[in-house]
Amino acid sequence: MSEKPQGELVCNANEIQVKQALRILIDDYPVAIVKDSMGGIHAIGDTCSHADISLSEGEVEGCAIECWGHGSQFDLRTGQPLQLPAYDPVPVFAVSLDGDDVYVDVTNVVNGASVQNY
Repeated sequence: MSEKPQGELVCNANEIQVKQALRILIDDYPVAIVKDSMGGIHAIGDTCSHADISLSEGEVEGCAIECWGHGSQFDLRTGQPLQLPAYDPVPVFAVSLDGDDVYVDVTNVVNGASVQNY
């Protein structure tokens, strides 16, 4: 018997195209579910750490997402900013797959970044 994944069931992996992001809310907290260029699935805080802008509306290239507002880029694995003007990382959350079901655990911030208003 397999163990149930931790976190909330947020979507089916097939709902997200490669190099695309999906904005979801978990207990009113915005999270971007992102499929990188290689098809890996990541969950990050959906709000840019530089300005109050949704990252899920930005472009995905490689394993990074770019904020459309001011051009900050964030590594999807670490949450670290790769491009100014952002200095602070965005939270990266634990992701589990059960078949094609994607689970995100917002109580498990894997990069130690601050989670605002959760």
